[in-house]
Amino acid sequence: MMGKGMRKLVRPLAAGVVLVPMAVIMMAAGRYQETAPAEDVAKGKAAFERRCTGCHSLDRDKEGPRLAGVVGRKAGSVEGFPYSDALKASAMVWDEALLNKWLAGPDTLVPGVEMDFHVPDAGERTEIIRYLRAMSGKP
Repeated sequence: MMGKGMRKLVRPLAAGVVLVPMAVIMMAAGRYQETAPAEDVAKGKAAFERRCTGCHSLDRDKEGPRLAGVVGRKAGSVEGFPYSDALKASAMVWDEALLNKWLAGPDTLVPGVEMDFHVPDAGERTEIIRYLRAMSGKP
């Protein structure tokens, strides 16, 4: 049987035995995450080029508005681009969740918009959104 004084000594040691390996695992996971985004961004760029560049560019308006900086930007706010009244009135600020809904079905998210293209595959939408986030200077 362990005395009260001995339990006070053992508890911190036992916690250290558990916490130190957890810290090592978390540090290793952090190193993995540092390398993964470059691969994700490359996959996202390929998906963006395959699915979006027919109408969009990062740095210039085409049939659709330029998309550099889109994450965190108010919808319908690129100066000089002729957005639909519905999108201009939406008051949305683009984040990952809204971009995902938009790419899944723009007219479902904002009825009356002029974009009639959608990306049905959720994985492909995620890749595109990661790329757009990176091109918006967001970590």
